[in-house]
Amino acid sequence: MEKPKITTLKELKKTNYQPSSIQKELAKNLREKIKKGIPTFDGLIGYENTVIPDVERAILSGHNINLLGLRGQAKTRLARQMTGLLDEWIPVIDGSEINDDPLQPISRWAKEIIKDMREETPITWMHRSERFFEKLATPDVTVADLIGDVDPIKAATLKLSYADEKVIHYGMIPRAHRCIFVINELPDLQARIQVALFSILQEKEIQIRGFKLRLPLEIQFVFTANPEDYTNRGSIVTPLKDRIGSQILTHYPHNIEIAKTITQQEAIISEENKLQIHVPELAKDLLEQIGFEARKSEYVDAKSGVSTRMSITAYENLISTAERRLLITHDTKTAVRMSDFLGVITAINGKIELVYEGEQEGASEVAYHLISSAIKTLFPLYFPKIEKLEKPNVEGPYDELLRWFFKENELFIEDDTDEKNHRKSLDVIPAIKKIMKKFQSEVDQKDYYFMVEFLLWGLEAQQKLNKLRTFEGIQFKDSLGSFINRL
Repeated sequence: MEKPKITTLKELKKTNYQPSSIQKELAKNLREKIKKGIPTFDGLIGYENTVIPDVERAILSGHNINLLGLRGQAKTRLARQMTGLLDEWIPVIDGSEINDDPLQPISRWAKEIIKDMREETPITWMHRSERFFEKLATPDVTVADLIGDVDPIKAATLKLSYADEKVIHYGMIPRAHRCIFVINELPDLQARIQVALFSILQEKEIQIRGFKLRLPLEIQFVFTANPEDYTNRGSIVTPLKDRIGSQILTHYPHNIEIAKTITQQEAIISEENKLQIHVPELAKDLLEQIGFEARKSEYVDAKSGVSTRMSITAYENLISTAERRLLITHDTKTAVRMSDFLGVITAINGKIELVYEGEQEGASEVAYHLISSAIKTLFPLYFPKIEKLEKPNVEGPYDELLRWFFKENELFIEDDTDEKNHRKSLDVIPAIKKIMKKFQSEVDQKDYYFMVEFLLWGLEAQQKLNKLRTFEGIQFKDSLGSFINRL
């Protein structure tokens, strides 16, 4: 829809335009979308049957909303998408600081303009993309920032008393009149600042420097917060909670498939890399499993959460590791390798908050431990489970392979070797081919060597083999302990 050409109050009155509160506006447009079967929120995968219905109910009820959830749960994105439920264009008195409605002005300035110019009052139009305000709550935010303050320069210039409305310099909230206003990390807002919001939410008044100003602001408030503020800087004061209509709990993806879809949607991968780097589905599953392992790890602070951004940045690092190898080897194509997962450690390090035990281990060690745990979790889905107690004199599925290593054989996989030599190094073990033929006979050829590496890493994770990291690559050796038990 093009911007309306109406420029005066006279022309506006000839149309069917009727003033409306932003809550009614959102509810009206939401009803239309639901009736037509149009998705109300796009790209919020995994929320279709949980969070989104709750948000829709809150909008239909005309409630201000508090999105409660750990970091990286798309709370701000959800709030931003609410602008799609606004009317595309709304009329505003030209020059108004607080987006006065021409037919329902609330500021003294707007009322005087209409009184002086009447039908010729100039009108401008505001697009819905301009009707979103956002403020990150930090301890240094003041009442003046959010609500406003008396401007002594205005008072002196206009020769007005400090009690006159015209000397007010409006803060972000009055300027967000008829808009969506998001306050992120609400617990970080000082208690006295939270108290200043009471009258705005309930009585639609603002209080500045000791005098009250009746200003019936129409604002859709959306707050975001962590369930238990891990920064320990504060909490939401109880009376403010009471004034927020709906508190909606967000969550992390419930399963790997949802997590994979989110990562693939959000990760920034060049078209060139998509064509020249093959990523097996198992590699994608393994990457997401790392996040699931982190959320239940004894080394990671569960209260702070593990953001979905970790999987996204880790996937980007995984691709970059493979791309770097391509640049070194001058191959035209490659597939992601297990050794490439060592390249995601840097992405994991910055995304997890460690408890004391984790700090003692070290961030990189914890990251490596999470990768190993993810391998152990997925390993039984592709190969026979390794039992802790094995029956004596019974040939196990991996015994022939382990015997190969026991005979003082070693396998070295170089990080930056080309595709041909990489495959050649993995083909030297006859027992691997037998295992793959027996348990993974239908594996895609593109995924074959990744699956072989996954087998070796899985045996190492189960302490059947030793894996040594060198500057040039990875070395697999016999785990002597696994054979001592058989002697």
